[in-house]
Amino acid sequence: MGIIAGVIVPHPPIAVPEIGKGEERAIQRTLDSYREAAEFIARMEPETIVLTSPHSMMYQDYFHISPGKGARGSFARFRAPQVQISAEYDEELAEEIDRVAAHAHFPAGTMGEMAASLDTDHGTTVPLYFINQCYKNYKLVRIGLSGLDLNLHMRFGELISEVCDKLGRKVVFVASGDLSHCQKKDGPYGLSPEGPEYDEKLMQVLESGDLSKLLKFDEGFLEKAQECGHRSFCIMYGAIKDKKIEHKVLSHEATFGVGYGFATFEVKGSIKVEEKVNKEEDPYVALARKSVESYVKTGKYYEPESIPEEMEQKRAGAFVSIHERGLLRGCIGTIAPVQQNVAWEIIENAVSASTRDPRFDPIGPEELDALEINVDILSEAEPVASPAELDVKRYGVIVQKGMRRGLLLPDLDGVDTVEQQLSIAKQKAGISIYDEDVDLFRFEVVRHE
Repeated sequence: MGIIAGVIVPHPPIAVPEIGKGEERAIQRTLDSYREAAEFIARMEPETIVLTSPHSMMYQDYFHISPGKGARGSFARFRAPQVQISAEYDEELAEEIDRVAAHAHFPAGTMGEMAASLDTDHGTTVPLYFINQCYKNYKLVRIGLSGLDLNLHMRFGELISEVCDKLGRKVVFVASGDLSHCQKKDGPYGLSPEGPEYDEKLMQVLESGDLSKLLKFDEGFLEKAQECGHRSFCIMYGAIKDKKIEHKVLSHEATFGVGYGFATFEVKGSIKVEEKVNKEEDPYVALARKSVESYVKTGKYYEPESIPEEMEQKRAGAFVSIHERGLLRGCIGTIAPVQQNVAWEIIENAVSASTRDPRFDPIGPEELDALEINVDILSEAEPVASPAELDVKRYGVIVQKGMRRGLLLPDLDGVDTVEQQLSIAKQKAGISIYDEDVDLFRFEVVRHE
C-alpha cells in the first residue's frame, strides 16, 4: 500500500504526566492534540511507523537508519525511570531503504551507531508514549536527520516512499519535531525575534497544505529561530508529495517558550504524473535522455531518424550532467567539439556520463525513470588576463598549466565566488590552489534543462 498518512508532532517530555507531575496541564491543547493524533494513527492501522527524530543519531552528511531488531529505553534522564518504552524494528523495510539508498548513491543507511537504547532520544520516546496508548500493533523504522540541505531531506522522503510502495508496506510517517525554542524571554532559551516569526510561518504552511513551501525557508533564519523539526517535516513532505492529501492542523502553542505544533495528512490517492513523453522536453535534453536509455537498455548507441537543423549544422563542446534524487550520478563533456556536430557530441557524452564516469557505477535500467538530465553547450573558450574578467554566474573557467587543465561550469550550486571557482578548477587539474602562474580561459554556456 505504501505510505497512507503523515503526522507532525512535537516531543515535549513535560507532556508525559509522570514527568510533568501536574505542570503538563498548562499545555492542555498539546495533550488533547497528542490524543487526537494517536487516535488518527490507530484508525490508519499501519503495519509500520516510520519516525524521523532530531534526537536520534545525527551526522552532518548522512541520514542514519537505526539498525537491529529493536530498541528500548526509559525517561530516566527526566526523573521518570519507571516509564519504559520499547519498539520492534521493521528490519526488512530498514534494510531495503539502506540497499536502495546505496544503489542510488544517496547518503543514507544503517552504518554508524548500533546502540539499542532509546534513553537519549526523546524525539522518539515521547511520540511513542502517546501512540502506544491507542495503538501498539506496529513495527518501527527510526531515522535521524542530517546537516544536508532541505531539498535532500525532501528527496530522502521520496526514496522512503518508493521503498514502501515497492514492499507494499502499510506505513504512517511520523515527523517528530518541536518548532522554535526561543519564543519567550522567560523561556528556557530566551526570546529571539525569529522564534515567534518561524512558528507563525510554519503554521501558515501547515494550514495551507502546501508543504513545498517548507523548502523555501532560509537556512540562516532557521538557525536563528532555533527550530528543531524543520528537516523532519521536509522528509515527511517528500514521502507524501506525490499523493492527494486531506490535511488538518490540530493545534499550536508555546506556553513554555518552545513551539508545539500538530498536523495530520491522510492520503486519499496518488497524483498521476505525466509521462516524460507527453511533456515538451527540451530537444537537447530529449536527445541526451534517449541516448542514455538506448545504451543502458541495449548497449547500442541511439541513432536519431532526424536531427534538428540547429544541432546538425553546429559544432561545439557539450557537457551532459545526470542527477538522481538531487545527487550527481554522472557528468562527462568536451571543452571543444570532437564530433561532426552538436547532436553527436550530446549522444557520445550522454553515453559516457551514464556508463563511463569513473566516479560512479554505470547507471542501471531500474534508475532511468528517476534521472534528471541537463545539457550545457559551450562557447569557444577565450583567454583572460586576470580573475577580474571572470564572473562565476556567467562564465565557466578553464585553468591550465602545461599539460594540466581543469574546467568548471558556471552557475553551480555552492560555488558563489570566483575564488571558489578557480580553487575547484585547479584541484581538478592537479594544480596547487596557491599557484597563480596559470593560464585562464573563460567560456559561456547555453544550459538546457
